[in-house]
Amino acid sequence: MIEATSCGGVVIFRGKILVLYKNYKNKYEGWVLPKGTVEAGEEYKETALREVKEETGVSASIIKYIGKSQYSFNTPQDMVEKDVHWYLMMADSYYSKPQREEYFIDSGYYKFHEAYHLLKFSNEKQILEKAYNEYLDLKKSSLWGSKKYF
Repeated sequence: MIEATSCGGVVIFRGKILVLYKNYKNKYEGWVLPKGTVEAGEEYKETALREVKEETGVSASIIKYIGKSQYSFNTPQDMVEKDVHWYLMMADSYYSKPQREEYFIDSGYYKFHEAYHLLKFSNEKQILEKAYNEYLDLKKSSLWGSKKYF
C-alpha cells in the first residue's frame, strides 16, 4: 500500500465556487476541485496555493483550513491511500484558465448548488458544503475578505 498526500482549495469569488472539468482521451472524468500532490519540503498551505495556481491559473489567498478527506484507489501496481487537506480560499477575480497538461478542458465559477451537483466525488461535495458554510458564516459576520484567518 502507498500513502499519498494532496492539498487543494475551495476557491470562492463573489459567492461562486471554482471547479474544473477533466476529460482524459475524450473520456469524461468529471468536475473536480483543484488539488495536487505535496512536493518535498513544501508546507500544505503552499501546496494548496501552488496547485490552485497551476491547475486553474487563479491567484487565490487562503482564508482558513477546512479539513481532510480520505479515499483509496487502485493502480496496476498497488493500492493508494490518499489524504487530501482542503483550504477555503478567496480569488481576486473571475479569471481562470484550465491546465491542459493535466487534461482539464474547462474551468469556471458556479453558484453553490450548481457546483455541488457538478462535482463528481461525494467527498469533494462534503468539503464544498463545509467550506461554503464557513464562507457564509464569515460573510454574515462581515469578516469575509477583510483579513486572513490562519
